[in-house]
Amino acid sequence: MDEPRDLDDVRRIAEEILEKLGRVIIGLKGEIRLVLLSMLSNGHVLLEGVPGIAKTTIVRGVARLLGLTELEVEISGIPYRGFARIQFTPDLLPSDITGSLVFNPSTRLFEPRFGPIFTYMLLADEINRAVPRTQSALLQAMQEKQVTIGDKTYPLEIRDKGKFFLVFATQNPVEQEGTYPLPEAQLDRFLVRILVGYPESLEAEKSILKLHSRRLHEPIEELDRVASPEWLVQAQNIVAVSVEETEETLDYIARIIRATRPEVFEPAGEYFELGASPRAGIALLRAAKAHAAFRGKNIVEPTDVDAVLFPVLNHRLIPRMEKLVEYEEKVRYNARIKLIRDGLELIKETVV
Repeated sequence: MDEPRDLDDVRRIAEEILEKLGRVIIGLKGEIRLVLLSMLSNGHVLLEGVPGIAKTTIVRGVARLLGLTELEVEISGIPYRGFARIQFTPDLLPSDITGSLVFNPSTRLFEPRFGPIFTYMLLADEINRAVPRTQSALLQAMQEKQVTIGDKTYPLEIRDKGKFFLVFATQNPVEQEGTYPLPEAQLDRFLVRILVGYPESLEAEKSILKLHSRRLHEPIEELDRVASPEWLVQAQNIVAVSVEETEETLDYIARIIRATRPEVFEPAGEYFELGASPRAGIALLRAAKAHAAFRGKNIVEPTDVDAVLFPVLNHRLIPRMEKLVEYEEKVRYNARIKLIRDGLELIKETVV
């Protein structure tokens, strides 16, 4: 398949992926668009929502459209799979993810056995069901795109070979028994947290029923490849280089990030105990550039920043506990989200 030459090529294929997924996943066009924006930004994705709303299906659909489900390659002697899924459970060990050293009796040497993390796209299903020790096995991989086994470090991303590495994780925010909340350091490594909800209308519910009424298999199994892994790597390069940011936009992002910190902007202390880090600002800029590319623009505007502000920052801000208790008296499950959303609205009004 042809590699993208410019932003128009990137947008055309991205829109095709969005359109094809929209045929088999009803009512989640905005969420799927955010997934694609994150991929174009070379960022990891956390999908949060109750069971049965197609979180895993979205990731599997994207993998099929990029031709990853059947892909197996070897680069510099290291085997990589196109797509790997790990079901996170309390008894999962770090070595079950990264791999380990195994003794070879014939050579009398310890040799690496590569784990499922050696892949292009990793689905960490129900990531908050694994214990913190196992969750931490992803920290180095997500930040540095490499893994250490024994005394040797192996790459997970080799861009000149068309090899990328992205983590997609899912979690259920309602069920708390037998779960282990992700630490702030790991949450910060996800470019976005996408909140996936129920279908918004009666018509969407009916469309889902019609889609499945004559099938005994998942509709995503009918998807054919429309792009390649090399396409995504080149598309990421084009977005990074071709989409420009003005001083106005950089100033806008910097003001927002600083205003989330109570020690800088006192009114933020009503909502937040801890604000966003410089890494959050970088993530916001990258996501905004991908959003501009999706619109066919080569310049990032403040409206692009506003469009991705909540998904990029909602998991990076620590709410003030007293305010959270106040919100929980009104809404139970969505109190934290509503508090963060209200705090960001206050900051946007102040910055503008």
